[in-house]
Amino acid sequence: MNIKSLLLGSAAALAAVTGAHAADAIVAAEPEPLEYVRICDAYGAGYFYIPGTETCLKVGGAVRTEGKWYDAYDPLSHNGTLWHTRAELKLDTATDSEYGALKTNVVVRWDWQEGGNGSDGNKTKLLWANISLGGFTVGKTDSQYNQFAGYAGGVMNDDVIYDGPYELNQLTYNYDAGNGFTAVASIEDSNSTVNAIGKSNTAWVTAKTNQYAPNGVLGLGYKAGNWSFKVVGGYDSIVEEGAIKARVDADFGVFKAFLMGGWNTDGSKLNQYAGTNLARSACPVGRGDLCGWGDWAVWGGVTVPFDAKLNANLQLAYTDSKIFAATANVKYTVVKGLVVTPEVSYTNFDSVNQDQWAGILRFQRSF
Repeated sequence: MNIKSLLLGSAAALAAVTGAHAADAIVAAEPEPLEYVRICDAYGAGYFYIPGTETCLKVGGAVRTEGKWYDAYDPLSHNGTLWHTRAELKLDTATDSEYGALKTNVVVRWDWQEGGNGSDGNKTKLLWANISLGGFTVGKTDSQYNQFAGYAGGVMNDDVIYDGPYELNQLTYNYDAGNGFTAVASIEDSNSTVNAIGKSNTAWVTAKTNQYAPNGVLGLGYKAGNWSFKVVGGYDSIVEEGAIKARVDADFGVFKAFLMGGWNTDGSKLNQYAGTNLARSACPVGRGDLCGWGDWAVWGGVTVPFDAKLNANLQLAYTDSKIFAATANVKYTVVKGLVVTPEVSYTNFDSVNQDQWAGILRFQRSF
């Protein structure tokens, strides 16, 4: 046997052995490609695509804790000093369609207050849940009487004088002409839970479970530069009365201001658009109208931004029924997302010859 033959034989034997072991080899599978979260900025900051879909999702919310103090006269059914804590979760979705963006909006709120006292007692609430498409919104949200015109102001204790209903089911159409003109038309649930309303000056009623006619809201608005004007009216189908509010907002650079006035179609009655947030015990016996507007109400407010972290707010309100409310606060942003707000309020109820001081110290983390 020569060297050449020996080498060829060894190579053949090595190939055979290698082939036998190769049959038992484990081949690693190709890894699945990772799908990273994609940013969806078409609907604003904070949205991202839900993996595997074309639907955009935004998650937000807040955690709030606050100490409250009220003096002896307490028309809002609070007692002395209270500590209230709240958590809120917000979920928004948006998907493009041939009719525009299909959106949903959900807000869930959890409240804890010592002893479970007052309107902010221990509870879980579905605050908002609605669907919108092509300018239409259906589901639960605040009345357009408030949303379209704008809420009362930049203070926390802004609803001593009633400015309209919140949290009700509705079918709404919002129109934006793109040149400053806006409009709203809304059919609202008259059976939603509302504050006690007076059908006359001697009787109090709540929403009727057998009421089939809805309430209605119409509004018009115009914005030009730093000025905006809106007017909105609401009709209560239970009381068969309503109210109209008009509002002007202006941005003067060094401060912002608003002025809003409301007119009740019958000052001797309360209705869901010119009602009251006060407890019956705070009103003269049988005279719920003295806890509402009477014929009219007016609100005014100012916001002064001192710098990027600090601003001050003042709001004044007065009614034909001689209720006067004044509230002032200072909002300080400790770090982005964390705001500390001390606030003080004074209210005078001329109908019962009583006044009240109240204070709040709030810590809120928003995300």
